[in-house]
Amino acid sequence: MPKAGIIYNDVKPVACRTAQEIKDQLIDSGWEVCLATGVGGILGYSSPHSPVCHAQIDRLNPPGFDYDMKFAIVLGGDGTVLSAFRQVAPYGIPLLTVNTGHMGFLTESYLNQLPQALEAVLAEEYQIEERSMLAVQLYREHDLLWEALCLNEVVIHREPLTSMCHFEVEIGRHAPVDIAADGIIVSTPTGSTAYSLSAGGPVITPGVPVLQLVPICPHSLASRALVFANSEPVTIFPANTTSLVMIVDGNGGSYVLPDDRVRIQRSPHTARFIRLRPPEFFHVLREKLGWGLPHIAKPTSVELP
Repeated sequence: MPKAGIIYNDVKPVACRTAQEIKDQLIDSGWEVCLATGVGGILGYSSPHSPVCHAQIDRLNPPGFDYDMKFAIVLGGDGTVLSAFRQVAPYGIPLLTVNTGHMGFLTESYLNQLPQALEAVLAEEYQIEERSMLAVQLYREHDLLWEALCLNEVVIHREPLTSMCHFEVEIGRHAPVDIAADGIIVSTPTGSTAYSLSAGGPVITPGVPVLQLVPICPHSLASRALVFANSEPVTIFPANTTSLVMIVDGNGGSYVLPDDRVRIQRSPHTARFIRLRPPEFFHVLREKLGWGLPHIAKPTSVELP
């Protein structure tokens, strides 16, 4: 009996209702179905006095979600998609992402398109697009305190007030660099359209094998976004006398004390998106963010030369 999964945002009634409807439909078609909520992939927060909040990367998978699962459907917004990939990426499960949220930049389909989308998936009429993920680890001396899978970005900054932070950053075997800024972002190409875009970083198409480092409001005209090969790990040493906080995918994270170090590298796990049409990144940029739209309105009633 083939097996499928459904991961949904249980805060949204429409996602809960749709999850049950899909489950009943798949069972009637002879499928075994496993349900889970996106809560299982939400990262916990540590506290300043107890920074250990260690959820191992391969321990977040919901019951029944394993190598035998053919695919899973995600019902939610971008946050649910990010959570779902943390849950299933170690098992290589491809996800059909269905938007029940707002922008849904990472989603493939909408609720009103779900019947046709599900029909195509069951007929195996789709492609798989793989996107790189990051393994983020916090060390204190030789002890691993905290780790997570990341699809978008890692952010390190000071709280509760924004103020200058100092970092020493090592990329691969290159010489360390010093950065003074409100914080720093390390992002994947997928995350280049998220926080790093707002901080002035470039948009990177998903297939390019790079990462980017973006200082947040740097205190130097020379400190700008840097793009480098994703084969090179990044190690960040805070040079502050007070603790900083690290956030992964805008979701959860850990406090980083002055003697800690954060290591970021490409994960062996990838995010496997089910694409019903050939991936067209520029179309998504235009539809979701308005990229490439003409800056002068062209009236449709006038024939242009």
